Amino acid sequence: MITVQKVTELTGHSNPIFALALSQKPDILFSGGNDKGLVEWSLKTNSFIKVMFPVISSVYAIHCPEGYPLMFTGQRNGEVLVFDFIKQQLLPGLRVHRKPVFEIKSVASKKELLVASEDGTVSIWSIDTLQLVHTIKVSTDTVRTISISPDERQVAFGCRDNDIQLYDLEDYAHIGTLSGHTMAVFSTQYSPAGNYLVTGSRDAQVKIWNTATLELIQNIPAHLFAVNHIAFHPHQPYFVTASMDKSIKLWGSDDFKLYKVISREKGYDTHFLSVNKVVWHNGQLISASDDKRIIIWDITF
Repeated sequence: MITVQKVTELTGHSNPIFALALSQKPDILFSGGNDKGLVEWSLKTNSFIKVMFPVISSVYAIHCPEGYPLMFTGQRNGEVLVFDFIKQQLLPGLRVHRKPVFEIKSVASKKELLVASEDGTVSIWSIDTLQLVHTIKVSTDTVRTISISPDERQVAFGCRDNDIQLYDLEDYAHIGTLSGHTMAVFSTQYSPAGNYLVTGSRDAQVKIWNTATLELIQNIPAHLFAVNHIAFHPHQPYFVTASMDKSIKLWGSDDFKLYKVISREKGYDTHFLSVNKVVWHNGQLISASDDKRIIIWDITF
């Protein structure tokens, strides 16, 4: 039996929270949103540490690549801020996009950083030199999300035009298009084995796609409103979806069945506005919301 228990809340943000990321250092969490700064939290003591640095526009993406003492922060104004943990200061930002940056991911094997923007392009940067390597025109509309396959051979971009575009990570050649959602795609996540891709959309649907054949395996009417984020458990066969309908749902990653609903209607003291991001940390689930709160959950299987 799966049990869910609320551990605590991390409060202090004065506006909606759009981004969460774990640091390369153990037990450190970063958060950002429609605030004036990027915040560091301790997950050992579940407490506020400090505001890392000020921001001049909303933060939509935070990424800390493994093996590098750097944090990348994507803003609404299109700039990616680069913080150096060793120097404890901001480096010159990555400035190529003029519209909001929604997602940042890294490809460890290529030492490259991928940045997705509302301008329909994905910029590719060398993490070693912080120089622009390449730019891909993925869509005529916003690229909202990036997911990299576990073997780092394939990348999926979820777009506002309802489609998911797949590219080969070796040469960034276009592989194919996944069509089926009726509204903007907000989240894409490869399964841990890489054999399927899960996508969530503003249409409230979750779709499961075969990554080899590009065929739709299953459609799940998952939520009442937009599916904002999807996250696989690092060890157990489950994934969670976070929604604009204020709920978090836990699904089986092998049978795609619904196992748990974390919502106020189900009796949980949870978020009362849109849940925007979720991340797993040492078996706990961390969620962030428009309600300005971060909640930490114990989930036992």
